Amino acid sequence: MAGMLDAVDQRTQLVGENRLELLMFRLGGMQLFAINVFKVQEVVQLPRLNLMPHRHPSVAGVTHFRGRTIPVIDLSESIGLRPIDKDKPCNLIVTEYNNTVQGFMVGEVDRIINMNWSDILPPPDGTGRQHYLTAITRVNDRLVEIIDVEKVLAEISPYDTRVSDHIIDKDLLSMAKGLEVLVVDDSSVGLAQCKSTLDHLGISVHSATDGKRGLDLLKKWAAEGEDVPNKLLMLITDAEMPEMDGYRLTREIREDPRLKDLYIVLHTSLSGSFNKAMVQKVGCDDFLSKFQPDKLATIIQDRMRAVVESE
Repeated sequence: MAGMLDAVDQRTQLVGENRLELLMFRLGGMQLFAINVFKVQEVVQLPRLNLMPHRHPSVAGVTHFRGRTIPVIDLSESIGLRPIDKDKPCNLIVTEYNNTVQGFMVGEVDRIINMNWSDILPPPDGTGRQHYLTAITRVNDRLVEIIDVEKVLAEISPYDTRVSDHIIDKDLLSMAKGLEVLVVDDSSVGLAQCKSTLDHLGISVHSATDGKRGLDLLKKWAAEGEDVPNKLLMLITDAEMPEMDGYRLTREIREDPRLKDLYIVLHTSLSGSFNKAMVQKVGCDDFLSKFQPDKLATIIQDRMRAVVESE
């Protein structure tokens, strides 16, 4: 338990400081790719894989790891590149996304680097919507491409955004017309999934693709005389985003007297145990792991009840 608490404390030192750690690796060529270390449980040499019938083409097989069987995804093939050559040295990056554990087969693992989110930039305009990057950065003058793992996982196992009938309070939702929510997420998949769930509830959605753009929009409304905490039912923000992460976004909002009372929900695929500590540190009102439409609908409706009761 002490080890876990130490790990939480070590990682939360970055929270609100607009910093992150990236695990960099290659997929066969010289190009460097990366994912956030927060999502990584372990990196090991590629173990023996067992094949599964009727598996997705990007799933190389399954392996037994730490007492559980996990799928192993060929990360190179899943983003449209050549499959990893298993005859060459390969590594397995074991990750946790949305409370599920999976392994990504990669080539050479390079290193972990600590960076500022302000040095992480969105993909260039004009790259289209089909790419698998959430961001890019430079390390020692070399381009590093940060992979949109949520998009990879969604294509292998599509998420269901429908809200169960028994969750919906129809009397409450009859009052949803005119309610507005701001969703901030750099992943096109994450943004689309969240918007789809909110559409089911009849709520108008504003969106921004990173924390800086989200904050700029909030400040623009405030400068125009809008009472932002009353205009928005809530802000739903991802955690890791280029230029400004969700934790720093929350801190900036809490420090602005025009925005400080805005209700904020952290909506992320990062591990829940760490995020609960992070939420307390930066001052979010609630936390939800991604792609749980029933739980998102419950949080929305609970907030609506609180607003109705306060009027």
